[in-house]
Amino acid sequence: MSSSRLLPVLFLALGAALPAAAQPSSSQRPRTVAGVCGATNWACVAECIDAECVDTCMRQDCEQALERLKSCTQKAGCAPNDTECGPKACLPICQRSFEPAPPSPEKEVPAPCEGVTAPGAAPPKALVGTWTLVAASLPEDETVREERIEAKPRSDYARSLQVTPSGCFVLRTSLEAATLGQGNSLVVRAWGTLDVSGKDRVRLRTRDGQAVGPVCGDKRVIPLTGPKLKFRGNAYVWDLEEGVLTLMVDDETKQTFQFERATPESGKK
Repeated sequence: MSSSRLLPVLFLALGAALPAAAQPSSSQRPRTVAGVCGATNWACVAECIDAECVDTCMRQDCEQALERLKSCTQKAGCAPNDTECGPKACLPICQRSFEPAPPSPEKEVPAPCEGVTAPGAAPPKALVGTWTLVAASLPEDETVREERIEAKPRSDYARSLQVTPSGCFVLRTSLEAATLGQGNSLVVRAWGTLDVSGKDRVRLRTRDGQAVGPVCGDKRVIPLTGPKLKFRGNAYVWDLEEGVLTLMVDDETKQTFQFERATPESGKK
């Protein structure tokens, strides 16, 4: 597969360095506690790459809760860059919008790849590093029956993929205040092992994940695994050409993503 043939179809420069990888169809919606944004939503987001997938994960209930929170901060007259006004003026509504409401007892995992080694072959050296998304094809439109590109990228969904020499990966999606409401932000991470199959196929086997960041005035560390939270992982055909990493979902959709190596500054996000 040549990424040069894909670029005319996928060419799309995103406004920010962009994580994560299983893509639910537009008809799938996460099951969550009614009326709140919770761990089920974040676990769904953790395996997304394109913005349409993230939107789908947050559509049910979470979307309604965030609209109520946005309405509250607007009525309170909170300035767009004021990170403290929202949590103070709308604390009860904010706490009812997210689950869990109190600070989580979960501890943050600062280095999820520390000590993790894939059971099989090490990943190709060309894959090792941190990558930021620059283009994505969207699932085929059933009415139009043609491939589309992500025509309206969300700059507040910052996405990246990190691959270590030992075969560990971390997918990151940064959800900012524009999505979660003023004063709120989360870095949603999924991590696991990258299994190599043949010379051009890999599978991301997600093992664990966390959503970390300030919500309603408190730092939250939300675990993304549990009896009701199951990661699916995904298999890809990969190709690297002229510094562009292309991942194509290894199924009938052939959904395709292109990444460039992150700069030192963007890799810290």
